[in-house]
Amino acid sequence: MSTSMQTPTVRFRRLVPRATLPQYQTSHSAGMDLHACLPEGQTIVVPARAGGIVVVPCGFAMAFPDGFEAQVRPRSGLASKFGVTLPNAPGTIDADYRGEVKVPLINHGAEPYVVEHGARIAQMIFSPIARALPVEVDSLDETARGTGGFGSTGFGSTGFGSTGAP
Repeated sequence: MSTSMQTPTVRFRRLVPRATLPQYQTSHSAGMDLHACLPEGQTIVVPARAGGIVVVPCGFAMAFPDGFEAQVRPRSGLASKFGVTLPNAPGTIDADYRGEVKVPLINHGAEPYVVEHGARIAQMIFSPIARALPVEVDSLDETARGTGGFGSTGFGSTGFGSTGAP
């Protein structure tokens, strides 16, 4: 199967010798796993029931081409088994950022979650971006939706979409 998508070259720099650099777990993985990088013998506790947000260091910095972003997303296993996710999913890392990659975690589960060194805590996907050209205008074209906001294209009072069909 051929692809027309660009493949960006991503350069990683270890900031801590024991850091695990991001890697794909299978040949078809969409995201590279991000690992916690903690000092020897240290753990980080993510409090239960959204008791607070902790920021977990990954121990590396990176550089990738302009025209891409790195999206940091939750790991489905952490979210479904323990309620641990990202408070800003997906988080965006811009192409000009050169600091340490860190992952904010929040715990919606019933028990505190302990993060140990090397634990897979999130995943990172590289995605092309399109930069918009902002233009101020006096009016906008009309659409069928108009100014309908949150939930306006979803379920109506019948429990079905606006057409009444299931």
